[in-house]
Amino acid sequence: VQLQASGGGLVQPGGSLRLSCVASGSSAGSFFSNSGMDWYRQAPGRRREFVAFATSSGTTDYADSVKGRFTASRDNAKNIGYLQMNNLKPEDTAVYYCTMRDRWGQGTLVTVSS
Repeated sequence: VQLQASGGGLVQPGGSLRLSCVASGSSAGSFFSNSGMDWYRQAPGRRREFVAFATSSGTTDYADSVKGRFTASRDNAKNIGYLQMNNLKPEDTAVYYCTMRDRWGQGTLVTVSS
């Protein structure tokens, strides 16, 4: 199973982006339906940090820095996870990664700047 993240880009402070993470490959459906999805990010010069997760049943949790602004969700029928990011701040600038079990997506760059 492979994970492919997309949806990053350049956005002004206060703006929104939605990241997607698609699982593909052999047995992707059962893998996705039975695995939680975590989102991490890594800013330049900083360690990778936890952002959010959504369990297979849809339970979510968030880092304090993004609570109330980011929403993790998933569509198990389509093998896609989402990270809706609202009211973005310059400090949200980072490469964002999705991960399920030991699989990691390639990362998608989010830049928040005026």
